[in-house]
Amino acid sequence: MIRAASHEQHTEAENSGFMSDLLGGRLGIAAYARYTEQLWFVYRALEEAQPAADPVAGPFRQPRLRRLPALGQDLAHLRGPDWRAGLAALPATRAYAERIAHCARHWPAGYVAHHYTRYLGDLSGGQIIRSTAEKTWGFTRKGDGVRFYVFDEIANPAAFKREYRALLDALPVDELERRRVVEECNRAFTHNTAVFRELAEEFRPAA
Repeated sequence: MIRAASHEQHTEAENSGFMSDLLGGRLGIAAYARYTEQLWFVYRALEEAQPAADPVAGPFRQPRLRRLPALGQDLAHLRGPDWRAGLAALPATRAYAERIAHCARHWPAGYVAHHYTRYLGDLSGGQIIRSTAEKTWGFTRKGDGVRFYVFDEIANPAAFKREYRALLDALPVDELERRRVVEECNRAFTHNTAVFRELAEEFRPAA
């Protein structure tokens, strides 16, 4: 249901001007660092707000997925030891993080929608970004700069994704709630596209 309903938004996010320019080598390392910075705000909302004991969202909150420490290492490499002092969320990033935090507090199944959209995307399409960063800026596979994309504790990503989707299929919700979760996945893609749009405004490639 999620794949079918979110296909259009997913395609739009993947083909955003900013991401196309970044993957195409038309933007510099500053754009990559700024994008990584926006991810830090999103993952802080994902990883600090939702209690692991929640019966709906709890099974999805697995320590091996945590990305916030890796993002901190990447930002320290990209921005230096005082990277926290310069953190700045774009308006679209703030709205995205606020929506995740709202779901984490008030609607666990909605939180799962954001969790699924981000983490399974990182395990799949995110690897393309990692590969591009390695080739473009000389990062090594497990070195600083791309740690966010390296899931050391997941030996078999394909098997993990099958397990994750089984958890998603078993989500204890009725049909109406299931449809609301699908709609929230679409909302997550819309938020992500809005972040890309604002990044594109900030980093226009040279003519």
